[in-house]
Amino acid sequence: MLTPAEADQLIGQHLQCLPIESLPLAQCAGAVLRENIYAERDQPPYDRVAMDGVALDSQAVSAGGRSFRIQATQAAGDAPLTLAAPADCIEVLPSGCDSVVPIEKLAIEGGHAALTADVRVEPWQNVHRRGSDTRQGTLLLSAGQRLRAPEIAIAASAGMARIRVASQPMLAVISTGNELVEPDQPVLAHQVRRSNAYAIVSALREHGFQRVADDHIRDDAGALRERLRFHLETHDVLVLSGGVSMGRFDLVPQVLGELGVRTIFHKVAQRPGKPLWFGVAPSGAAVFGLPGNPVSTLVCLTRYVLPALRGSLGQSPQRPQRVALGASITVAPPLTHFVPVRLEQDDWGREWAVPAPTNGSGDFTALAGTEGFVELPPGPNTYARGFVTRLYRWS
Repeated sequence: MLTPAEADQLIGQHLQCLPIESLPLAQCAGAVLRENIYAERDQPPYDRVAMDGVALDSQAVSAGGRSFRIQATQAAGDAPLTLAAPADCIEVLPSGCDSVVPIEKLAIEGGHAALTADVRVEPWQNVHRRGSDTRQGTLLLSAGQRLRAPEIAIAASAGMARIRVASQPMLAVISTGNELVEPDQPVLAHQVRRSNAYAIVSALREHGFQRVADDHIRDDAGALRERLRFHLETHDVLVLSGGVSMGRFDLVPQVLGELGVRTIFHKVAQRPGKPLWFGVAPSGAAVFGLPGNPVSTLVCLTRYVLPALRGSLGQSPQRPQRVALGASITVAPPLTHFVPVRLEQDDWGREWAVPAPTNGSGDFTALAGTEGFVELPPGPNTYARGFVTRLYRWS
């Protein structure tokens, strides 16, 4: 069987990079940038005041001036004024001024602004100098960045009314099984609620993927063949839950093979989630077959599917987050072990990943309150408190 790292590599080699589209800036929140954005001009584009006050010539203060005639008030956006004389001052920052005195350090009366006794005036105090943030032509945003509120503001400041971003993939989330019942339907003793699909759709949308279809197919070869053919023809990525293990009714790999989907791998040396399946259709559509047990589904989705989808958008890889175990844990089988954890801080502000093991891969209720899971090397081994490993967050 493959190791998780080998599974990562194979997925990355076979998942297609999504096309690029040009969108209005207002429609780009959450998208992944596919071009570099450079500064349109110096930022700030002019010397500007850094606080409310009046602007004056610091040399006039050095020469003994303590009271200045208020020549004018300049509002933001007005054409710049010019200081008429050294003994004048202007509210805001016109040409000829190199210092701003805060309003609370002034006594204003009769059209004059007098400096209080304790005020010292230095050149360029309280002035945000032109180009002190960035210079014209500076690289502001690199391709591969996700566009959050700060990045959208930066793109707007660079005059980018439209930008090139990765197209959103068409995703289909498909759960299989005769035993599954919708949350709003009566449930019999031998049935279970259809929860995995809701979790997958929620996670995808939480990570910025909006074009998500949802389907439920019974464990019937004919029905699977018909619906999977449709989804392969109309979607970029299929994420299936269930039907990939070794049971008599685990028909998904067989039906996908009949539809021409090439198996890239089946089974990874890990717990939970060992039956994970991945393949590629002739159209290029990628298919992830996640084990049906709820904990396995969520672990495989977080560990493999979401990072792969981010890669297909051209997004820069996330830096691994390392955490220390808050308690020792023993791994018996020679399989990579994924253990849900809660994050807690001690009195010194150090963060610890406290194991919160489930009662098997069907015990998804135990995941409430957990932050994600850690990845532990294959056993047999006991990993002591303080062992540092990688954390995968649910969101």
